[in-house]
Amino acid sequence: MNLASSPFGGFGSALTRRELLSRSGTGLAALGLAGVLGDAGVSPVAHAAEGFSNPMVPRSAQFSAKAKHVIHIFLNGGPSHVDTFDPKPSLAKFAGQNLPNENLRTERKTGAAFPSPYKFEKYGQSGLEVSEIFSHVGKCADDLCVIRSMHANVPNHEPSLMLMNCGDETLVRPSMGSWVTYGLGTENQNLPGFIAMCPSGYPIKDAENWQSAFLPGAYQGTYIDSQHTAIDKLIANVRNPSLTMAQQRRQLDLVQELNRRHAEKRHHEGPLEARIHSLELAYRMQMEATDAFDIQQEPKHILEMYGTGTQARQILVARRLVERGVRYVQLWHGAGQPWDNHDDIEVNHRRLAGECDKAIGALLVDLKQRGLLDETLVIWGGEFGRTPTVELPQPGANAGKINGRDHNHHGFTLWLAGGGVKGGYVHGATDEFGFAAVENKVHVHDLHATLLQLLGFDHTRLTYRFAGRDFRLTDVHGTVVPELIA
Repeated sequence: MNLASSPFGGFGSALTRRELLSRSGTGLAALGLAGVLGDAGVSPVAHAAEGFSNPMVPRSAQFSAKAKHVIHIFLNGGPSHVDTFDPKPSLAKFAGQNLPNENLRTERKTGAAFPSPYKFEKYGQSGLEVSEIFSHVGKCADDLCVIRSMHANVPNHEPSLMLMNCGDETLVRPSMGSWVTYGLGTENQNLPGFIAMCPSGYPIKDAENWQSAFLPGAYQGTYIDSQHTAIDKLIANVRNPSLTMAQQRRQLDLVQELNRRHAEKRHHEGPLEARIHSLELAYRMQMEATDAFDIQQEPKHILEMYGTGTQARQILVARRLVERGVRYVQLWHGAGQPWDNHDDIEVNHRRLAGECDKAIGALLVDLKQRGLLDETLVIWGGEFGRTPTVELPQPGANAGKINGRDHNHHGFTLWLAGGGVKGGYVHGATDEFGFAAVENKVHVHDLHATLLQLLGFDHTRLTYRFAGRDFRLTDVHGTVVPELIA
């Protein structure tokens, strides 16, 4: 039985002397974090100035891989694949009529075929078809790896969000960003390794979407309310208005010494060690966070390329963060579920796409021209797609809604770019009308296995021992999809 908490799993590997000592509670202060965090295949670096081992020290993956950073653009609520990246001309033939086959079961009742109100155009040498509402992204078609055969388990937001972000619909599990930082650490010790930006509040399921669960707290995502521009509002309490940096350092040293003494008596409990790390990180962030989030340092032509508005700003900030070594950046469109368009999808999807299309296209171009796209894995998508049929009005809150689409977990689209994926490529397909994945189906577990592969990990060996078993992002599921990898 493997007793180690190393992210490399190594089932059956022997317990090292260092691990044995740290787990037996011998009070070796220099090894304080190792017993609860595991060593991720290397010994944590002890920072003499801080007096504790750093859980976020950069680490090598299990094998060589192009992807070193992740930018996950999350269109929470569920964008419609048949209105964005999966055109279905057959819907026009049956417009206003029932489909030849019975509608699949979704969250609400659905009716007749509802053709997309948008035009599609072919882009690039690949001839990838993209909706007019994502024309700027379409110009980067030859860099996109479009998966048209995604599928999940249920047509409900909460479990689908947990599945997409944490690999399990109901049980408390670490988010993918937490798994990635657990395995790789981060390259910038003055900024969080995992940042989740969501303007104006939380998405559905709140901070559970970026939770570390049973992984040490240092790997949890740091939430940023990206509606703000002032650093003090972006990151609450990032500055101390009363003390100088030198005074804060002396104060923090005293607090951390008391924390360490407290931790030693309790065999270095995980939550306390996470707090020790977070205090140090908060102190260091004062020096770098202001610079990283200040897009006004960018030249005028870059600002114009991304455009204006909250989405443009947070997408540009994402590039600045990965440029500075942040490992995982997740960008949510807004509080709640803005892409959950049960009503008037023509107006709502056009508006939402208009807020982010230009900036997403600019991000891909910008990363590429800076030589960062090869090592940055960009992910675009939501927790599921939407039905190719119109949602029927129902009594209550849904009464009177028209020209909207219900949730659809049977088949939807997600695309990748950079980070070693195959550009200008379409994988899989939904049926003639876009209701269900039918060709080269990719489950969310398969997606996670493939993403970890691109980052240099065998998903079956990136594990953490908790409650007597070795857990992983994909649990006991998932198959790598080699066709997606260049």
